[in-house]
Amino acid sequence: MATDRRPLAEVVSARVGGLADRVRRRSVEMKTPGQIEAMRAAGLVVAAALAAVTEAARPGVSTADLDGIAEGVIRDAGAVPSFLGYQGFPRSICTSVNEQVVHGIPAPQQVLGDGDLVSVDCGAILDGWHGDAAVTLLVGTPRPEDEALSAATRAAMHAGIEQLVPGGRLGDVSHAVEEEARRRAAADGRTYGIVADYGGHGIGTSMHMDPFVPNVGRAGSGMRLRPGMVLAIEPMLTGGTDETDELDDGWTVVTADGSRAAHWEHSVAVTDDGPRILTAPAS
Repeated sequence: MATDRRPLAEVVSARVGGLADRVRRRSVEMKTPGQIEAMRAAGLVVAAALAAVTEAARPGVSTADLDGIAEGVIRDAGAVPSFLGYQGFPRSICTSVNEQVVHGIPAPQQVLGDGDLVSVDCGAILDGWHGDAAVTLLVGTPRPEDEALSAATRAAMHAGIEQLVPGGRLGDVSHAVEEEARRRAAADGRTYGIVADYGGHGIGTSMHMDPFVPNVGRAGSGMRLRPGMVLAIEPMLTGGTDETDELDDGWTVVTADGSRAAHWEHSVAVTDDGPRILTAPAS
């Protein structure tokens, strides 16, 4: 689940490196190797829930159906859905369809149609540790532009993940996400909006922890990355504007111009051996 909207001034400061001093003063939860293993167990629950939802997502299925499937997988694993009841959120996953960017609320009346694009964000708590990940699914016969948008968003996520190495900077992660998104837009001959009002976050004994991880930024800026940090990296790209609006339900974020959006996320540990994706499916 993306962190809450940040003030525009903070987003701008991330671009020029002014965020660095504020980030350094935040307390970041560090994990031992054993605690990272516990987070991997939670991450596997999230991966299994997302795999089940991916298998079920087809025309005629409602987003409430997907929510029930995910909750069943989570509870069968002895875990608890992170999102259910979080600040009043009423469901176990977020399902954001077409122009919805993040935090869409599953509903029985929201039935997926052929060609829909749906981003599914899922979190689980196991033995006190959180996992959080998101995928974007192409329902039925995909539109080529949606395939390209989702692929670009996923590539931007992995570009950011690659920067999660000891001694690196938080700004390196943000910069890599931004640059890969722009590179893919140029290669695809398309315009992709990078949603800067929402971003990744620290994760561990709580779902949303410091630091905030912007999806735009300057390389070489921000706090130093150290082994034991765990961050959720989650870019959101649109097929048009980077401006968003929030619906009257107080949760669902949509593109201001009605363009479609994609969202990918993994929870990742910084280790001496490089980044370790904790929410990847079991190999």
